[in-house]
Amino acid sequence: MLTAAIVLPMIGALLLPAWRGAGPRQLRTGAILVACAPLVLLVVAWLRLDTGPDAPLFQLVDEVRWIPTLGVAWRLGVDGVALAVASVSALLFVAAIAYPPPASAGERPRQYYAWLLFLEGVSLGVFLALDLLLFYVFFDLSLVGMYFLIGRFGHGDGAKRAALKFFIYTLAGSLAMLLAILGLVLATDPLTFDMRTLIAEQPLAGGGVYAGLVLLGLVLGLGIKTPIVPFHTWLPPAHVDAPGPASAILAGVLLKMGTYGLIRIPFSMLRETFADYALPLAIIAVVSVVYGALVAWGQTNLKRRIAYTSVNHMGYVVLGIAAAAGLSGHETARTVALTGATLEMVAHALITGALFLIAGAFWQRGGEYELRAYGGLARRAPWLTGLTVLAAFASLGLPGLAGFVAEFQIFAGTFAVYPWLAAIALLGILITAALFLQMLQQLFFGELPPRWSDFADLRWPEILVLGGLLLLVVILGIYPSWALTVIDATAARLVVG
Repeated sequence: MLTAAIVLPMIGALLLPAWRGAGPRQLRTGAILVACAPLVLLVVAWLRLDTGPDAPLFQLVDEVRWIPTLGVAWRLGVDGVALAVASVSALLFVAAIAYPPPASAGERPRQYYAWLLFLEGVSLGVFLALDLLLFYVFFDLSLVGMYFLIGRFGHGDGAKRAALKFFIYTLAGSLAMLLAILGLVLATDPLTFDMRTLIAEQPLAGGGVYAGLVLLGLVLGLGIKTPIVPFHTWLPPAHVDAPGPASAILAGVLLKMGTYGLIRIPFSMLRETFADYALPLAIIAVVSVVYGALVAWGQTNLKRRIAYTSVNHMGYVVLGIAAAAGLSGHETARTVALTGATLEMVAHALITGALFLIAGAFWQRGGEYELRAYGGLARRAPWLTGLTVLAAFASLGLPGLAGFVAEFQIFAGTFAVYPWLAAIALLGILITAALFLQMLQQLFFGELPPRWSDFADLRWPEILVLGGLLLLVVILGIYPSWALTVIDATAARLVVG
């Protein structure tokens, strides 16, 4: 089942360019159907997952020998954390493909949808892999898909430059991670890349400086992908020049590879060493929270503002992960923090994915992202106004929406472990509220500039996609237990070890 979730979109990516005679609408419909297949399979996996105390940590395992001399195999499986992140990723790919494509895709619709399907396959591979080498292969292949989506279908003169910066920056981080993975695996006897074995054996327990260097390589590579301060500088230009659907995938899926990787590899496989350095990581996370919010507030470009809020929100995720690995004891609070960090990944994917799709709608209608260029659009575009307001309030953590549930758990868990860091991080919520309220004021209220007298509201395909994503945000905010039950069962076992 999990193998099919990865392979089907990659087969679709290969076959779509060969579909001769198909028009853009047919290509889009075909791509949507292919993208829906992994989502359906992951929903089935969700229903089949056993959350009982005696159930194995990883379930629905697919395993085929690949390089037996190195202990490498095609290993796939899920726990609650992986299933939550993979499921929301599959949903976001369906939304990105169903959303009206950018004008830059008009001449090359086959390539556009093929790259999105390819990226869906390799992204799900990252979240479903139970083999470290397989994880790394998919992790690197995701760079290729996003590079072409930004460089070939982005807008503006800087698209190719932004794509190159994204690729080089994140590839450098993945190479550091590769060295760390090799350092971790070489400590096993016999050699194995099996994540289940590495989690069970903890091969670098008590490893001293060597274990610290392995941890440094992993945090560097995954921190660039997340990104955390100061490794975030590739993110804003990549978002500004990418088409709206690609930005939604970059924020909603690719950034999660960094934080998911922190949970899956160093948090789980280097428990002692990760706990020793949890406080410095938590401090970096708080810096990302406050810095990301402050810099976002200073942006006059809509997409750059949303991009910097991703630095802020991913800081919350890293803070929750660090708190979950912190001081011994406080198991309940640490479990709450890790559950909140995972739910924040899901909430951020839905909310920020919707915000970037909305930003794409502004570009298609107005050809620019400058906030000061707009104003008074509430009277011209009520659907755009209402959905943007809902997404903005969800992003600032309004109660009753998914962001609040996730951030509340992160702060509740962190207060028990690092109370002074949690108190500082609360400033991020205040600043985020200010920057989103200011953004809404500039875009939708005040005088309507004459140039926007014919500004078009959202069309039905856009309303359905955005409405679907934000409806799930509301459902998770009002009734989160259906997701928390699956996540919490895994988080409790990871924290206890």
